[in-house]
Amino acid sequence: MAYIEIVGEKQLNGEVNIQGSKNAVLPVLAATVLVNGITKLNHCPRILDVYNMIKILEAIGCTVYWEKASLVVNTARLNTSTVPEVYVKMMRSSIILMGALLGRTHSVTITYPGGCTIGARPIDFHLGAFQDMNVSVEEEDGLIKCTTAGVKGNDIFLKFPSVGATENIILASVLADGKTSILNAAREPEILELCKFLNAAGAKIFGAGSERIEIEGVDYLHSIEYTASSDRIVAGTYLAAVAGTGGEAVLTGIGSGCLQTLIKVLREMGCSILSGEDYIIIASSGRPKPIPFIRTMPYPGFPTDMQSQIMSVLMMATGTSKIVEEIFEGRYQNVKEQIKFGADIRIEGREAVITGVPSLTGCEVYASELRGGAALIIAGLMAKGKTTLYNPYFIERGYEDICRDLKQLGADIRRVS
Repeated sequence: MAYIEIVGEKQLNGEVNIQGSKNAVLPVLAATVLVNGITKLNHCPRILDVYNMIKILEAIGCTVYWEKASLVVNTARLNTSTVPEVYVKMMRSSIILMGALLGRTHSVTITYPGGCTIGARPIDFHLGAFQDMNVSVEEEDGLIKCTTAGVKGNDIFLKFPSVGATENIILASVLADGKTSILNAAREPEILELCKFLNAAGAKIFGAGSERIEIEGVDYLHSIEYTASSDRIVAGTYLAAVAGTGGEAVLTGIGSGCLQTLIKVLREMGCSILSGEDYIIIASSGRPKPIPFIRTMPYPGFPTDMQSQIMSVLMMATGTSKIVEEIFEGRYQNVKEQIKFGADIRIEGREAVITGVPSLTGCEVYASELRGGAALIIAGLMAKGKTTLYNPYFIERGYEDICRDLKQLGADIRRVS
């Protein structure tokens, strides 16, 4: 069984470059289906979710190969709109292929997605939007079958600014007949990234990054070379690791623009942070101040993907902190593992109360989802003695090589196969 071994209580110092963004790259890879040609995607992270998306693209007839740090996708020979169940069950974000395949082939057959077990995350918003765009939706034996004589633009109002639903609607609308308006659209940086990619390939999308996105359907998209942005959650994870262990680190390849809410919290903890267009410098004493109240919210609010990591840091704060999880009810499943370090955490519904303790002790823990696994690594870096973390697969879904990066900052960490 593979595991990660950590010897804690070492300050982090040095410099690390931030990988390409998981949450930006995956919808862009889905969007390559609409190009009907060649896409060269630079700065693409070599993570498990990308490898799973590659397998899906190959299974539906695309040609995919690496050129150093770039991924080349040729979708000209796409020959089926049925997405293999085995890969969909591994990765929830595979659901965004629905919009792309509807736009390209006017049909899609796919199973309900898998991935991290952090909450129900239903896809009702996706399917309802498709139906409003002249798509017939049938559900049978766990399969979702969508067909259309042609996607037609419409006004779509989202009751909640779902990232996945916003992406799926955009992908279905790019080659549609007429104009589509998404009201209460998600505003995450990854939405803006997807729209930048599509516009560079010939789409007509306006208002990305705002609550109202408008898409005018076009006849085709052309081949394109595009460079993905750096991963804000990976950067946030490494900032949290330094906040919890102490030291001074430089993160390169990313600025603070998409991390303002997190950086505000880190400064309240006592960290010193400086940033420029493509770097962030953090210095920490390693014993954070408590944060009276954090509430996870859609962007630009505090990101749910950073909640578990910040909770690990607060486990050694000099007082009591409170977190309210508003996005995914299953995020707190990681707490039972964090408590093994000797943490004092009390859960009441969607509220977590964390009372800082003087020290943590290394132990054996099990990752059960991506960001929670990263949070357990942070706890291990802060703890006395050795920590062994099992199920590193979950972490490798989104972090190219977290052991390499943290070791580069001076951590005593290694992956054992």
